[in-house]
Parts: sequence; C-alpha cells; structure tokens
Amino acid sequence: MSEQITVEFDVAATMRDGTILRANIFRPAAGGPYPVALVRTPYGKDFASVLPFGDAIRLARAGYIVVVQDVRGRFRSGGTWALFANEAADGYDSVEWAAQLPGSTGDVGMYGLSYLGFTQWMAAQAAPPSLKAIVPALTWWDVHDGVTWRGGALELGLQAYWQLNALALDRVLKNTQGAPLTEQLHSLNAAVDTIDQLRPAGYRALPLGKFAPLQHLGLHSELEEILAHAGDASHFAAYSISQSYTQVQVPALIVGGWYDIFTNGVIQSFAALRAAGSTPAARQSKLLIGPWSHVNHTNTVGEVDFGFRAQLALMNLQLDMTALTQRWFDYWLKGTPNGITDEPPVRLFVMGENAWRDEPAWPLARAQATPFYLHTSGTLSPEPPGDEPADTYTYDPADPTPTLGGNLLMHILYGPGPRDQRPIEQRADVLSYTTAPLTRDTTVIGPLVMHLWAASDAPDTDFVARLIDVHPDGFAQNLADGIIRARFRNGTQAAPLEPGQPYAFTMDLWATANVFQAGHCIRVDIASASFPRWDRNLNTGEDLANGTAMRPAHQTILHDAAHPSHIVLPVVPE
Repeated sequence: MSEQITVEFDVAATMRDGTILRANIFRPAAGGPYPVALVRTPYGKDFASVLPFGDAIRLARAGYIVVVQDVRGRFRSGGTWALFANEAADGYDSVEWAAQLPGSTGDVGMYGLSYLGFTQWMAAQAAPPSLKAIVPALTWWDVHDGVTWRGGALELGLQAYWQLNALALDRVLKNTQGAPLTEQLHSLNAAVDTIDQLRPAGYRALPLGKFAPLQHLGLHSELEEILAHAGDASHFAAYSISQSYTQVQVPALIVGGWYDIFTNGVIQSFAALRAAGSTPAARQSKLLIGPWSHVNHTNTVGEVDFGFRAQLALMNLQLDMTALTQRWFDYWLKGTPNGITDEPPVRLFVMGENAWRDEPAWPLARAQATPFYLHTSGTLSPEPPGDEPADTYTYDPADPTPTLGGNLLMHILYGPGPRDQRPIEQRADVLSYTTAPLTRDTTVIGPLVMHLWAASDAPDTDFVARLIDVHPDGFAQNLADGIIRARFRNGTQAAPLEPGQPYAFTMDLWATANVFQAGHCIRVDIASASFPRWDRNLNTGEDLANGTAMRPAHQTILHDAAHPSHIVLPVVPE
C-alpha cells in the first residue's frame, strides 16, 4: 500500500434533523477499501489534524480513512451548541454517515480524549450498527462526578476554565458574526482579558449563579444550568455512560491518568464493561493508566519525573498511543490476529517504583483493605485510637485553603499533578497526620476511601482529605484527594448540620497506584477547601447559586474509640 494520503476539507454530513456538520477527511491515496477512524471534537477540526491520542496522518498511512469532525454548533459545523445534549443522536448519525463514505469498508472506530472521549461513549450507547470499537481517553463516566460536581461541591476550577479557555472564543465569534470587524475585535479582546483575569480575580466572583466573567462577555453560562440542579444527579444522567453502559456493544480501550480530572470515570467505565458488558466484545475492553494529568502526558508531570518509560510518546519503550490505537483498530476493524486480546486487560503505571504492571483485573483481588487511623499527636497508624482529644481548626472562606496540584484542568500555575504540599500544610487551616518512616516498601493500588468523623459550628461546610507520599527529604507528593459538602453527606438531598454534632463523613478519594518506599511516610491532610478547584463553601447554608455572605467555620476532627477517623488503603502484598 502506498503511504501517500489525500485530504478533503469541510466535507458535509447531514444529521437527521437536517443540520450539516463539517469534517476533514484523511485518506490513503490508493487501494482500499479501508475502515474509518472517526473523531468528533468541539475544539476545531482544523486544529486537530495531528492528535496526541491518535495521529490522523499516521493512521491514514496505516490504512484508515480518518474523519475529524466539528460537533454541532462549533467552528465550521451548523446548528446550535448545547452542553452535552446532541452527541448521542449526532454520534449515531455521524458513524453511519462515515460508514457510507466512498472507499469505506463500512466498519467504524472512534478515538480521542476528554470531550472527544465523551462523544464516543454517547455514540456507543446509541449503538450504531457500523461502530465496531472505541478508544475513549481521559474522559468521564458520570457528569455528576468530576465534571460538574464532586462530593456535592461544584467543580468551579474546571467549569470556569473550560467554558472560558476552550469554548468562549468561538462562541464570541459566532455571536458577532456579520458585525463590523472593529466590533468583533473588541469582543475578542474582552474575552481574552476575561480569560487572563480568571486566575487572579475571576474565580472569586459571587454569586456563582451569575458568574461575572461569563456574564461580562454576554455568554450563556452552563454554570447557571448546573447550579439550578445542585444535588440533582439525575439532571445530566442521560449524558453519563454510568447510566447506560449496558447499551454499549463494542469493546473499549480506555485510557486514563492518575492525575487526570476524570480518573474515576476511566476506572469505573472499564470495570462496568468487563463485568457486565452487553456483548462478548464489550467484555474484552481494556484499561491503561499512566501517571499523567489531563493535558500532560510526558514523563515529567508536576514536580515529579517518573522516568522515560512513563511517557505516552513511548510507553515502556514499546509503543505510543497512535500505535496502540492502530493495534486496537487492526484487530477489531480489520480482523488482524495481532494478539492484543490475549494480553492482560489492565496495564498500570505504578508510581514510586516507576514501572508498568500488567494485571488481570481491577480492582486487584489480592489487595487488602487496610485502615490507617488518625491520632491526636498528628500521627497516622494501623492502630485504632483510644481515648484521644479532638483536633480543631478554623476555615475562613474569605481566605480559603488554596489549590496546589492534583487532578486539575485549570491554569498551569495551579500546578496540575504532583506538587510539594508543604506550603499548604504550613497553614493553620490544614491538619496533617503522618506515619513513622516505613521500614519496608508498601504498595497501594486501588480505590481509596476516607472515613472522617467531624463537627462544625456552621450549618454547612466542606471537608477535604488528601493522601500524600512524604519523601525522606520532606517532599510531600500528593497522590489523591476528595471532598464532601456536609449538606450532601447522605446523598443528593440537602440536610443542614446541627452545630457541634459529630457526623461520619465518607469521602471518595478515587484511586491510585503507588509504592511508598522504605524510609518514606504515608500522610493524610485534612482541610475544608481546595479553592478554586472546588467552589469555596461560604458556611452559611445559603443557596449555592445565590449565596454571597460568608462566615468562618470552626471545625473539629475527632479520632477516638467512638469516632475512629481513618483512611482505607488497598495494600498489595509483595
């Protein structure tokens, strides 16, 4: 086969309601027919000819017709953009349109990361007959867990950054289409100035329901819709694969990162398909997780170099993501017997030892749920607490505990990935609980749960827990964290706190894979904010959309025999 390719631009695809979506198509120049690899993006097809999770040119040269399409209402495609709403129907129609392209075998695969992964899940749950395999990367499982909300707290950092940095410019251009050039330039400059001010000032804007940065640009804010349904997990259920994975009939190669904003979604979607996929093919789905953040897939993430083998560009010195995508498609779309389905279904990068591991399942059956208890002396140990006094701190939303690293999609100065937590731990509104230096390596791979006993003098407040690997030189590497909004401690039905009353809070810290090496310490930090990653709780119990008044909250963390606060770590015997 010739490695020469041809490219067609702005090819029209008509959806069922008559709306025309536009795509660029990369083709092998000769031979055929070929399967189709489809990408659907809201970020501009003309900026995505070479994708980090699948190089369109390389795939075309390998014998695929590659289609990169603007989703409805974005860039060159017609129709009106609406958050999440059109990707199932448009995904189905686009798959079937792509299957009928000249030179197509009729078999279609989809690939891409983040929102491009979401478009795959929505198409897959609609079950177009021509779709044979997908490669959803760094994308979510449930809109209510990590996209709009987390533990009842608003994903403010992600939503504001995404709506302004990724979506606003195209929306401003569409709103000013046909206006004089000077007006268009004025609107674009206003948008850019607003983006630039988001970090130093914009995130603090109140009330959230009329979020000033987006209001200033005259844009409809999806924050209004999100806040209007605070605590209502059913509102976006139709756009969550967690509600419809049983409808997925195709195998998925699912890719994630330990510092990605959608780590939990990647893991849960894999587990669901492997356990209860509706077809034998779907039950052959695979999971790959590296040490990456949402936008950084190199070996150096945050302040940690995980070694050359960690990078997506040459994982374990074997292959990159495009080559892996091609192997997946070669098997499922071309019928090439390349042995990919005979390999273990789970490949994880284990931090600390900085090596890849293949596993037969997730979670690891041999992992042992091991509690580590908080103690008054600031220690953490497997020994249950006795009669110990509580610890206290004051959380002030006027000066909230700031975000430093973690599973972020925000301005780079917030430091996505692993960052030294010592600057945060020096604050008076953070409590730290640390083990003695470990005498042997301790491997932790799997889901993380924090059981916290706490009280507050406020009718509502937040608690944040963070798992940390403390290196011998003091470097405090954050591994995972989670938040609980007290009023939503029992689920989506809001219930205020009784001041001073102890409550048991269960906090999902998602998951990690890390070897705490001998000489290192395990640490848990407790705070009441990570702002602006999550919106700051104003501690008043006011409506989330309209609240502006603030008050300090005096927090009590209990750890005694009757209130044994602890984190459960999945320790893997070695």
